[in-house]
Amino acid sequence: MSEKYNVEKTDEEWRKQLNEDEFHVLREHGTERAFTGEYWDFKGEGEYHCRACGALLFDSETKFDSGCGWPSFFRSHSDTIEYVGDTSFGMHRIEVLCKNCGSHLGHVFEDAPQTPTGQRYCINSVSIKFQSKEK
Repeated sequence: MSEKYNVEKTDEEWRKQLNEDEFHVLREHGTERAFTGEYWDFKGEGEYHCRACGALLFDSETKFDSGCGWPSFFRSHSDTIEYVGDTSFGMHRIEVLCKNCGSHLGHVFEDAPQTPTGQRYCINSVSIKFQSKEK
């Protein structure tokens, strides 16, 4: 049997690595409350990595203030995101997962005409970890 993701762990292994909020969002497809996350209004220069496996997901140059209360990006790093249809809560959305470990990151919407791509990756702060360019 082949693995779907490069990084695969049991729930027990993920629970040892992630705190309760991280596990809920990343592994159970939860969502943090708007305007509460660590990065929703953060302006540092650097890169955003998957909090679960460390895969590079977004560059700070693609982050913008969409006013939605979650970190928003208009482009992901090349080939690091998996897209899955999501019809939960009676809506049709596109869920975005880390292609390396399958962790839930958030959703992508085609509602950002002010950006070069027209896209808004609405990402949970708890699913990403910032790394400064200075490092």
